[in-house]
Amino acid sequence: MYLVRVLGEAAAEVRDVLRAETPTHGRLRDRLVAIALVTVGVDVICAVLAFLFEHHQKQTQIESLGGALFWTTTQMLTVSSNLQNPISFAGRVLDVVMEIYAITVIGSLAGALGAFLVKRGEELDAVGKPASR
Repeated sequence: MYLVRVLGEAAAEVRDVLRAETPTHGRLRDRLVAIALVTVGVDVICAVLAFLFEHHQKQTQIESLGGALFWTTTQMLTVSSNLQNPISFAGRVLDVVMEIYAITVIGSLAGALGAFLVKRGEELDAVGKPASR
């Protein structure tokens, strides 16, 4: 069946990326790991800053470091949260910076995946294999 074949090929590519089967797979894996690690670091730094900026503000809902981490994580995932927006000017600037970072990460992921797909297509064409395995 077509769907089974397509899903099988996709699963094989994911496995190959995890194992870095080719230099192309390895580059994609390295880029994904780097983006993930940097994003976790940015999230933690932003959570500490959000806590410092907001926890003394009147009517804030960011009252703990855990609450700040929850807020920054949901903001960076562009999901948002049920916590109200920051009250302090610094908190609002931080929110905008996090949103810009999140959009940049999405663009970087799309670029990395697009470059990977183009390169893999060229590799498969070069060895005479059809586009599907």
